[in-house]
Amino acid sequence: MENKSQSSLLVGPDDKVGFGEAGFLGLQHVLAMDIYVPPIILASMMAMGLGDQMGLLQSTFLAAGIGTILQTFVFMKMPVSQGPSFVPLGAAAGVVLASGGIKGNGMGTLIGALLVGSIILIILGATGVFQKIINRLVPALVGGTIITCVGLSLIPTALNSNIFNAPGKIDNNIILASITALTLLVSVGISLKFPKVRRFFRTSSIILALGVGTIVSTMMGLFNWKEVADAAWFGFPQRTILHWGIHFSPSAIITFIIIYAVITTETTGTWFAMGAVTNHEITNKQWNHGIIGEGISCMVAALLGTTPVTGYSTNAGVISITGVASKRVFLFAGIWFSILGFFSKLSAFLAAIPAPVIGGVFAIITVTIMLNGLNVIRGIETTDRDLYIIGIPIVLTLALVLLPASVTKNAPQILQYLLGSPIAVAAIAAIILNLVMPKTVKVSKVKTA
Repeated sequence: MENKSQSSLLVGPDDKVGFGEAGFLGLQHVLAMDIYVPPIILASMMAMGLGDQMGLLQSTFLAAGIGTILQTFVFMKMPVSQGPSFVPLGAAAGVVLASGGIKGNGMGTLIGALLVGSIILIILGATGVFQKIINRLVPALVGGTIITCVGLSLIPTALNSNIFNAPGKIDNNIILASITALTLLVSVGISLKFPKVRRFFRTSSIILALGVGTIVSTMMGLFNWKEVADAAWFGFPQRTILHWGIHFSPSAIITFIIIYAVITTETTGTWFAMGAVTNHEITNKQWNHGIIGEGISCMVAALLGTTPVTGYSTNAGVISITGVASKRVFLFAGIWFSILGFFSKLSAFLAAIPAPVIGGVFAIITVTIMLNGLNVIRGIETTDRDLYIIGIPIVLTLALVLLPASVTKNAPQILQYLLGSPIAVAAIAAIILNLVMPKTVKVSKVKTA
């Protein structure tokens, strides 16, 4: 899948950067990924105490670190970062509460279901079935549409969850997010205007924005330094499979087989997005190895006592902004995540960064992901049928993003998983439309700004 992003990269996937710079830029990816949010949400859904909550947070960081390193250097061999998906949260809480809760066999039952699902992913890759599915069902047009929908579906989360509906006064949130976003834009603008400092300001644009946002939030009294001060410096993850045990429930396993199917659809979109921004066409071998790595990452997460860590789409946007796609940077991102699994004080600092600061950066990142999808589509000769293959998934993405929560809540459980994942629904719709819409003569080209 070719696009024009190569010329915008300062550092390609196989280019080397110094270890100091790689460590700095790896931390930037960590800061741009709000991976502490899903475990915090899940902990509140399951009414976890402070010890269990911190254990879940540490396990998530460690699983993300191990998964990132494995995918980048062993399996996918692309700059891919792993992080917890929001998709399984409702199902995970439901399984735990239905199996006796935290004090019963709830977490053990969840771990059992997660392990079975991860083994199925590994089998799909090891047998080569996954690559055959992708080649048959996801041509460039469908892939570009999925990338577009990935970015589009994340925009409301960036604005609503991180800014408009975040804790605190909405006017303060908007001011804080705006200052953070403006800092990012100024940094990128300086890099474009002054070639001599281009590399520094472009590669550091996100961390500069987050740094300014943190300083301003402190001045506004919105940064909770007490939480950071009260946190212990170091601690080993205590809430692993050794603590919770393991139990197998047929209903929980079936539930998570469905969840894994949805997650895998999302991950496919993330990989397409990463391929687009790095101008790399994913090979059959990489598809198969990638899903093996995904399965092993999810297995590691289950053994550590947390929900699946999967390909994180945010990183494609970070690469688009910074121009740095070096796998060495992602190695250090994985190392930082792993450190966070043990360095409680730093974990507390990241968790204390106000949501609007993250939102200001995240909003711009999501737009770059969406535009990369449109870039893929732009160069494809299309027919009348293709306009519907592109358009209907976009409409469905917006429809599910805007769908009232009451509708989702009253739907059957299986439908809730799909309704809660606009990316999965968009991907399924694009695949089905591509299969059933009659072929026609080429008549036009999709034009994008």
